[in-house]
Amino acid sequence: MAEVTVTRGVVLRETQTKETDKVLTLLSEDLGKMTVIARGARRKTCKFAACAQSLAYSEWTLYQRGSWWYAREGSTLELFDGLRTDLETLALGFYMAELTEAVSPEEVPVRELLRHLLNGLYALSSLHKSAALVKPAFELRLLCLAGYEPLADACASCGEPDPETPALDAVQGVIYCKKCAPSGAGRLLCRDSLAALRHIVYGDAKRLYSFRLGEAPLDRLQRAAESFVFAQLERSFKTLDFYKSLAGK
Repeated sequence: MAEVTVTRGVVLRETQTKETDKVLTLLSEDLGKMTVIARGARRKTCKFAACAQSLAYSEWTLYQRGSWWYAREGSTLELFDGLRTDLETLALGFYMAELTEAVSPEEVPVRELLRHLLNGLYALSSLHKSAALVKPAFELRLLCLAGYEPLADACASCGEPDPETPALDAVQGVIYCKKCAPSGAGRLLCRDSLAALRHIVYGDAKRLYSFRLGEAPLDRLQRAAESFVFAQLERSFKTLDFYKSLAGK
């Protein structure tokens, strides 16, 4: 008899297959990242069609045959409708999902990563936080949760805790002051953007998106966060390219 389980999760990615089916990449709170075959999900009469779309958070009843998981039932918990009224915001949500997929191991519970993704989507959809603020905060904190936490408490060379012109070395994951920074090393920050970075890395997760920055410091933080992602994961993201094309960046 096929093994049946009930779990909650977010659809990170959907792929159409055959005429009416989808293959879902699901981030489940109990089973981690998993591949689920949703038969008939593209039919208008399918009872779990709404669950089988990217960024939907749902409760699923799944059954397993061999090494494959199949969807039996699904009920939506949160569709993040606020994302779906603006293409640019929706594109950022897709990037957040792809980035989460990149750092999530297969079939290993990663509740903190799931919670972080849900909080990020909620900040965009319901709290209407600025995409320019949410993006770097989400990127940096996600990489911290995945084991790539940068050392941002002081200059990695001289130990100065409050460097006037700090720089993030994205490859080494450390902060340098101006006098200690190797030639061409890192993204230049400022005191405000460094304070925001420390808030993201070391602060309370419940207050992750509660900071404010002026335009120039926020731009420095965004560039530093994106550089850190590329340096640590050594890959690009098509969803990020799409988001930036919409945002005019």
